[in-house]
Formats: sequence, C-alpha cells, structure tokens
Amino acid sequence: MQTILGGGGAIGNELAKALTIYTSEIKIVNRNPVKINDTDMVFKADLLKTDEVDAAVEGSSVVYLTAGLPYNIKYWKTNWPVVMSNVIEACIKANAKLVVFDNMYMYHPSSLDHMSEDAFINPVSEKGKVRMLLNRMLFDAIEKRKLSALIARCADYYGPGEIQTSMIWQTVIKPLKEGKKASWMGSPNYKHSFTYTPDAGKATALLGNTPDAYNQVWHLPTAPDPLTGRQWIEAFAAEFGVKPDFRTAPKSVVRIMGLFMPIMREMVEMIYQYDRDYVFVSNKFEERFGIKPTPYAEGIKMVAK
Repeated sequence: MQTILGGGGAIGNELAKALTIYTSEIKIVNRNPVKINDTDMVFKADLLKTDEVDAAVEGSSVVYLTAGLPYNIKYWKTNWPVVMSNVIEACIKANAKLVVFDNMYMYHPSSLDHMSEDAFINPVSEKGKVRMLLNRMLFDAIEKRKLSALIARCADYYGPGEIQTSMIWQTVIKPLKEGKKASWMGSPNYKHSFTYTPDAGKATALLGNTPDAYNQVWHLPTAPDPLTGRQWIEAFAAEFGVKPDFRTAPKSVVRIMGLFMPIMREMVEMIYQYDRDYVFVSNKFEERFGIKPTPYAEGIKMVAK
C-alpha cells in the first residue's frame, strides 16, 4: 500500500493519479479525504495527532507527505515540526519509506538564478527557516535512525484547475480569466520558473518507486528558460483573448493586497524571490530518468482550457 498524507491538494491529487502505474492500493489521508481514483481507500486523520498518523501509516510501504498547512508563519512554526515528527515516527514504526514534498524556501537569494540541489542553504525568511528545520529533522532520522526517505523539491507551481495555493493562479490566471488586471510582485522583467503540477505528481510517484532514489534531494522536472513576469502575463492573456493589463506590486502594495488575499499577506517576506531571476534547475532528475518537463507553451495552453 502507498499512502498520501495530505491528499486533496494540487500536488497530492496529481500524485494519486500517477501512482496507479505502480500500485492498485492507494490510501488518501486527510481530515476530510476524497477519492481521486475509484479504487482509492480513504482514511480520516489529523496529522497533528500522533495516534492518528500511526494508524494512517500502518501497513504502508511508501508514504508521501504532501500536506499543505495554512500559509501562515505562526502556524508553521508551531505545527510543522509536530507534523514532521509524527510522520517520521510513524514511518519508522511501520518500516515504511518516506517521500517529502518540499519547496525552495531554504535556498539563499544568491542562488535563485540557478537553483540546483547544491544551491546554497541559508534562508532569509522565517518560512525558509521552518523548511530548513524540517529538512534537518528528516536527514537526522535518515542518518541516525535508518529511515529511508527522500525530498522531492518543487519551484512555485502552476497547473490545471483552481489552485488556491499557487501565486500565479491568484495574481495572474484568475484575474485575467475574469477580465480583470493581473498583478505581479516586484519587477515583471525577471525570469520566474514554475513547475507544472502534473509533472510534479508523476515525478514524485516515480521517485517513490525507485529504490536507489532515496536518502537524497531531487528537484522535480521544471521547464528550462523560464518566462519573465511580463511574458507569463502576456502568454495567459493571449490564451484568454484579453489584454495583458497588469499592475506591479512592490512590497508596500503586497501588504495592501494582503488585506483581501491572505496568501499575499504572507508573501511580504518572500518578495525577494521576485526582485531577481528565479530559475529552478532539474537536470539531475532529467538525466537520471530521461524525462523532460512539459514546455511552458504547452502547460499554459492546458491551464487555460
């Protein structure tokens, strides 16, 4: 059995679809779990409760942690370490392998123009410091307690459907689709990588079912030569048949946007990601598996359908 902790989000849903290649026994775990595939098992659990996590993981061969906690730094500091500890302990008890879906927040701004798995780790944001702590917890368990685990790391992402946790969906895709102006944080003249969610799901499933992929970090396949903010807006506007009207949002404006969009309130400390090129590199995965990411032009068309 392969178990998804936090099924129901953008990545968890794509992962569930992709896992059908490898197993017919998929368990979706959430506070209110919903089947993605007809044959899925569902299990109701709160990842903050040790006994419920133990019960959810029991009998699993591979566990995927794709949960997305509320995007709030106070909540992250209090609850993410609890979730990670519960999941690590449960996997050790069940002798299950663990795949942790992660972001790039722990990388230092100096590495953003070429983020590989060897990027300099020194987070400048509070959220990045939380992610670094979780990574340390995981690798401590790998080194000292013989946990078999890996990190599947992703850039900002975009994909089909209404992805509430996607910056570009909130600020570009949704408003343009509704005939409104788009917004772009920082300067629209810098490149910005986005991982296509179906690619992320397929790659995470593949990593989880590749024995020699464990105990290391993998960047999920992300198209090279990213568009600038302006080009992203122009590309989606063209697909929707609207004018590429947009406003830029420096830090002061992002704070104001946060009054209406909670995700933007939490983005103030992340604005450094939008005042320079943000280029996510997935050569390690592509060379190991011979799989290329979805080109941006194709992904944009799929999202705009």
